[in-house]
Amino acid sequence: MGRPVGVNGADTMRAIRKAAIHRIYRYGYEAMNLRDLAADVHLSVGSLYNHVPQKQAFLGTLLEGIIRELLLDLHTQMAGLTEPTQRLERFVRFHIEWHTARKEEVFIGNMELRSLSPEQYQVVIALRKAYEGHLERILRDGQKAGCWKLDDVRVARLALLSLLTGISNWYRPDGRLTQGRLIRLYQRLARQLLGMH
Repeated sequence: MGRPVGVNGADTMRAIRKAAIHRIYRYGYEAMNLRDLAADVHLSVGSLYNHVPQKQAFLGTLLEGIIRELLLDLHTQMAGLTEPTQRLERFVRFHIEWHTARKEEVFIGNMELRSLSPEQYQVVIALRKAYEGHLERILRDGQKAGCWKLDDVRVARLALLSLLTGISNWYRPDGRLTQGRLIRLYQRLARQLLGMH
């Protein structure tokens, strides 16, 4: 059982990545074996090894890829904005949209840090800090511009990120509140947390 006719290596890798995210989300990294992953994407184990020669390295690549996508998407969404309050509103909207649409990636990105090698962990944590740094710059710029007054910018950043990221644990597309409604509620909560009216 090899690659289906008309399917290229990039398509196969995307399918493997998607199946791995789903399997790790459901069962955890330690419980995921490559034989099951191969079956998920209709490959022989031998064919899968051409794309995933080592499970540990694959996890690092997977988690690094998720955070790099997050950073790229954030950069695209924030392009052209300079005013701190607009940047804050956009960051909140982006974070909620990404974390509700990509719940499985968010979950394994948080829960499977423990399964990374020390080297992989350092790479992923550096990328996460880059993401968090975007919010901290918004908060510092707003502080300088007099948009809000914070006793401790770093604590405010941590509080906001905790507030925003928690949504991925409970949000349901068929739930009581639409994504758009939640975005507006969270933007208001962020303004209140920063002492804005």
